[in-house]
Amino acid sequence: MARGIHRLTSADVKNAKPGMHADGAGLYLNVGPKGSKGWVLRYMLDGKAREMGLGPLHIIGLAEARERAAQARRLRYDGQDPIEARKAARAAAKAKAAAEKAAAMTFKQAAEGYIQNNRAAWSNAKHSWQWTRSLEQFVYPEIGGLPVAGIDTGHITKILQPLWAAKTETATRIRQRVEAVLDFAVTSGWRPAGPNPARWKGHLANVLPKPSKVARVEHHAALPWKEAPAFVATLGEQQGAAALALRFAILTAARTGEVIGARWDEIDIEDGLWIIPKTRMKARKEHRVPLAPAALAVLAAVKKLGREGAQAVFPGGTSEGTLSNMAMLALLRRMGRDDLTTHGFRSCFRDWVAEATTYQREIAEAALAHIIGGTEGAYQRGDLFEKRRVLMDAWAQYIAPNT
Repeated sequence: MARGIHRLTSADVKNAKPGMHADGAGLYLNVGPKGSKGWVLRYMLDGKAREMGLGPLHIIGLAEARERAAQARRLRYDGQDPIEARKAARAAAKAKAAAEKAAAMTFKQAAEGYIQNNRAAWSNAKHSWQWTRSLEQFVYPEIGGLPVAGIDTGHITKILQPLWAAKTETATRIRQRVEAVLDFAVTSGWRPAGPNPARWKGHLANVLPKPSKVARVEHHAALPWKEAPAFVATLGEQQGAAALALRFAILTAARTGEVIGARWDEIDIEDGLWIIPKTRMKARKEHRVPLAPAALAVLAAVKKLGREGAQAVFPGGTSEGTLSNMAMLALLRRMGRDDLTTHGFRSCFRDWVAEATTYQREIAEAALAHIIGGTEGAYQRGDLFEKRRVLMDAWAQYIAPNT
């Protein structure tokens, strides 16, 4: 007489042909047309037939399949649907794993994730560096190793209060960056939803004075325009890519990131033209830069550095093959000019235009790739390129008359 349960033997399982092979009490070995084997439990629920997969044979053996079937039948006996019970168990396990991951996620890890996700949207590598540097210097020592889910207002004020009066602009940027990271953590599921403890309006504004009330205006250290020719002459005695890059930056009044990111395919030597794509511009608008003879001489000198085949105009040791965004600043320090910044030479150029020339304001602003706002900007559609070429030639003649 055939057994009602445990009908299959190991040999039966091994030699089973395509089809459904009953082991009893609803458990079947299902063999597919191509020989795949898996376990299935059939049962009735509210008058409807249901079928529950218990796993493939190569993972779940005969003995374990019988045990899993028995557990499912016990749930069915207790009035539960084994399939729904399994779904609930898996969801609970997934939620538990997510909660454990969130609890282990530190503020530093969340911040690094935010920076990585947004790096491509930022106009240059310097922005990414500034984010990382400010967090490393002022934020990570206090909360970098803490769970991002546990950051509260007390942590934020402890970071900001020592800086708020002395370094107001820095503190303001830090607050904004911490707020962005915490919002990112909420969206990523690492922090519970709720008011952001780093928000300003209606929160930190109640405990910290307005930045405008305590901030001291800090401009980029700039060279007085009357000293520019002597400085450029001294710069000409320096060797290497950083010196050439700084000279090029001064001659074009371009930003650091625009210069170190320059590629040869952006430059037309014959026409004396450098076209910076919008992806590398602060205003996300393509910028045409007229190149004076002195700027073209810099490019000729760069080609003598011996980096054949390099895409970067100013070669360096970064992963992109360009100079570091700190290379020109380091050069200034080696020259004993810690009082200057690369960006400050843009101010030097602007001061020269305003105080020593009669060129119109909008031409100077266009040379700096500044967006003109209001009614004036609405009607100024062109980029004043030819007028800027005359201006940049005059600037080059002033600071580098012998080039």
